[in-house]
Amino acid sequence: MKIGIISDTHGSAEAWRKAYGDFFSDADLILHAGDHLYHGPRNSLAADYSPKDLAESINTCSTPIISVRGNCDSSVDESVLDIPLVYPYLFSYIDGFHFVMTHGDVTETKEEKMQLAKKLHADIFISGHTHVAGIEKDDGCIFINPGSPSLSKRSDGRQTIAMLDLSKKYVRVYDLYTKEIIEEVEI
Repeated sequence: MKIGIISDTHGSAEAWRKAYGDFFSDADLILHAGDHLYHGPRNSLAADYSPKDLAESINTCSTPIISVRGNCDSSVDESVLDIPLVYPYLFSYIDGFHFVMTHGDVTETKEEKMQLAKKLHADIFISGHTHVAGIEKDDGCIFINPGSPSLSKRSDGRQTIAMLDLSKKYVRVYDLYTKEIIEEVEI
């Protein structure tokens, strides 16, 4: 099973279309870790900021999408999206793995994430919020942050997404535009 992982799209229809076209079109599932449409008062507007177009792309996506609500997602955003935005945590069992997904604003520290993952027996813990991608394997759990495909806060400015392949047993973070693998961890 292939799972596309994205977060912090912040109204960038172009970033969504690029992520879907280049990475997620053959995925079985897409997990979105929040901050879908609105840019938030602390973020600059993405050059291609178009929340209406992004909402339409998400709503017409043929791949199933599971999402959590981010700190910039509002009830107005939820009213235009055809997918529920779960808050603050999503718990799921997918293909033999226990998943926990949250935006990341409620469990910001590594210790908070570790504690929740341990309590819920998580195999895979997904969060966004920081706009900085990273994968870490710790105490039997894989922690994944896909970063942001639209408003990167990485020191190198790379816009990122993640792909999880449960059958091939890896998770990778990709640069959205160069398609370069930035980070990879075996599961």
